[in-house]
Amino acid sequence: MAVQIAVAGKGGTGKTTFAALAVAQLVKAGKKPVLAVDADANANLHEALGIESTDTIAEIMARIKNNLEPLPAGMTKDQYVEYRVHRSLAEGDDVDLLSMGGPEGEGCYCYANNVLRSFLDSLAKNYAVVVADNEAGMEHLSRRTTQNVDHLFIISDASARGIRSAGRIKELVLSLGLKVKEMYLVVTKVAEGSIEALQGEIDRTGLKLIGAIPLDEQVIEYDLRSKPLVDLPGDSPAVLAVKEILQKVHLL
Repeated sequence: MAVQIAVAGKGGTGKTTFAALAVAQLVKAGKKPVLAVDADANANLHEALGIESTDTIAEIMARIKNNLEPLPAGMTKDQYVEYRVHRSLAEGDDVDLLSMGGPEGEGCYCYANNVLRSFLDSLAKNYAVVVADNEAGMEHLSRRTTQNVDHLFIISDASARGIRSAGRIKELVLSLGLKVKEMYLVVTKVAEGSIEALQGEIDRTGLKLIGAIPLDEQVIEYDLRSKPLVDLPGDSPAVLAVKEILQKVHLL
């Protein structure tokens, strides 16, 4: 069974950066192939990974629902959904990417979601690790992807509001009854003295602080130049911090 990793956090905290750098470290350590799942409506994991984007699941489902893609003769709806989802995989050398896409819009997608959940569970068996970059509310995790998460990294920037948001995500995970084995807090964009100043807020979340990622000028430069974050040099402070975090939880 694939190791299931999920990343969550409010917008702007650096969760996609963490997800991309985690994928790069896993591949470097031989934990491959990796299935990356971009479950954020503001999908940009493909850019961080340097993989060309394809159709999102939301786009495919909308076309099927609105009969813009007629079922081929001799193929059931279940079979066609699985076929289209499989074709939407963006393939890299050691990483494949599945993009979930934006809000589902009006109407019920319960049928499609059930088919997708079953398909993704089956698809994951072909990979050593699955890394899902989720929306802050975790709705995608409970609705459209597997709930059996081994490691959930909740990302916050170095602000009191960010830490409180991370605490709310933890409470939402618990209230939804999601099957998550381990939850951790990761604080990003950290300057000297930040963690000490935030320690009270961190303690109140009840989350285990597994690591801090310093503000990295190289990450900012790569973002400005639209360069894949997976190409960051090995001595990048962000790369080193993510590597240390993954080692702490025995993923490397």
